[in-house]
Amino acid sequence: MTELWQYTKLIRSKNAGPFELTFDIMFKDCESFERVRKSGRLSAETISRLYGIPLDNIRLFVLEDLLTVKFSIPRAAFSGDVDDTDVYGGQFHGPLTTLVIEQLK
Repeated sequence: MTELWQYTKLIRSKNAGPFELTFDIMFKDCESFERVRKSGRLSAETISRLYGIPLDNIRLFVLEDLLTVKFSIPRAAFSGDVDDTDVYGGQFHGPLTTLVIEQLK
């Protein structure tokens, strides 16, 4: 069983303004990028399940030349709100790191 972090050199989240989070998933090489892409596990549907966000609120970008996948989602609580748990948005990437990527045969 291989997890997403094992294919990447960086997985991070950060604020994209006070009302939105953006996530960057940067792969360590072309083979890793293609393996994860072909697995279908890094999809809007997966992000929707992991973060409880409706599909139409997810913006997903695949940047093949950069071996990177990016996505943005609305924040549950805006940055600095009394209900906010991470004012900088830097700790929301956690569920992505352990996303299981099935091995292709």
